[in-house]
Amino acid sequence: MNQKILITNVKIENNEVLLSTDIETGLGEFAATGQMLVDSDQLSFIYIIDKEDGYHYVNIPAVAWSVIQEGLQAGAETYLTNNGGRLKLEGFHNEMEYLIENIIGNSNYGEEMVTKVEQVFAAPSA
Repeated sequence: MNQKILITNVKIENNEVLLSTDIETGLGEFAATGQMLVDSDQLSFIYIIDKEDGYHYVNIPAVAWSVIQEGLQAGAETYLTNNGGRLKLEGFHNEMEYLIENIIGNSNYGEEMVTKVEQVFAAPSA
């Protein structure tokens, strides 16, 4: 079974990017895969996590990207969190950089996705 896990909040705390979700399942039941996808139609990055019942997709919408960009620039580790639990998203930084590099200027991802990624991730730092 493939299940989507929606990120409801994102923040940086103690040099960690915390992607919060309201799922009830204990995050200790999941394993990070270090793999990501892009959902151009939904303007989302997807981090894949594994559980006994199959893969689950952590949906990271565009509203979270500016905080993620800040975390990437700071070299912060990224975690999926919920009430009382957390899961380190292994390889998140490298996967994001790889995807961003591939999306910028690449019309295969759709004009809206390319434009949004360029606005958030390719903007010159202050």
